Amino acid sequence: MLTPQPQAKQLAKALGLNTELYLKREDMHLHESHKGRSVPAMIEHYIRLGKTAFCISSSGNAAISAAMFVNGYNAGQNNLKLNLKIFVGNNISEEKFKIIKNLSNNSVLVQRTSNPKQSAFQMDKDGLAQNLRQSTDDVALLGYASLAKELAEIKNLNAVFIPTSSGTTAQALHEEFVKLKLNPQIHIVQTDACHPIVDAFYLLSDREPLPENSTTKSIASAIVDNIAHRKEKVAEALKASKGDAWVSNDKEIKNAVALIKKTEKITASPNSALAVAGLTQALKYRRQFNGPVVCILTGR
Repeated sequence: MLTPQPQAKQLAKALGLNTELYLKREDMHLHESHKGRSVPAMIEHYIRLGKTAFCISSSGNAAISAAMFVNGYNAGQNNLKLNLKIFVGNNISEEKFKIIKNLSNNSVLVQRTSNPKQSAFQMDKDGLAQNLRQSTDDVALLGYASLAKELAEIKNLNAVFIPTSSGTTAQALHEEFVKLKLNPQIHIVQTDACHPIVDAFYLLSDREPLPENSTTKSIASAIVDNIAHRKEKVAEALKASKGDAWVSNDKEIKNAVALIKKTEKITASPNSALAVAGLTQALKYRRQFNGPVVCILTGR
């Protein structure tokens, strides 16, 4: 589905941004986050291959999208039904866990465990279900083609700021922009609790490495992929697009949440506000933009 991408004039003014700023409202997707682009595309792909049983490990948003898609699919079927097993970690946001529980039923089961990734991997290995693993499965990239095409409607788009965990969205957007013969700067934003892709980009750019993680938990709770299998490809995409990588702490994220609320009357989650926190840092370090900038509000 299309999501709004309104211009944020008051926020741009408050930030001191001398060009147009747009907020891509992926938080208004039917599945409540940008995962509604990739997860359904993955399930549909594997349905075409004859799969009906799926599993997923998730910090919340991907699981919500998977559950909503499976429930919607099953509601329209008399015979063929899908089954989904969701594995979530013990530290999942209670708000997201409650949402997932409310979406569970005989076809959608949820299990809280200390090793969600390993549990989903083992279920796939045992042949019991297809693991919906966005961090390594390039089928996930296909779902973001529509997002790139929507962003491309912004004339002279110069930069996109993306809250980033596995890097799937950033890699997919860059690759699709290349197909569209565009090359806006790709900027990823991670947290001081989890920033492996920033580290990889710094290494590629011969910049001073970041210090060790200063905390083990961030209020941007969706940024959790400490392995980031896509980190080299994402780092290359940032370099090719002349983009950059940023790290924000909780104070900076809270400031961004408050500023978005004050200027645009939008209640953004910490995960969404991470994009604006990254843009704030870019402007602080005098990063130049010669065309419109987009901050992706990724969702819960």
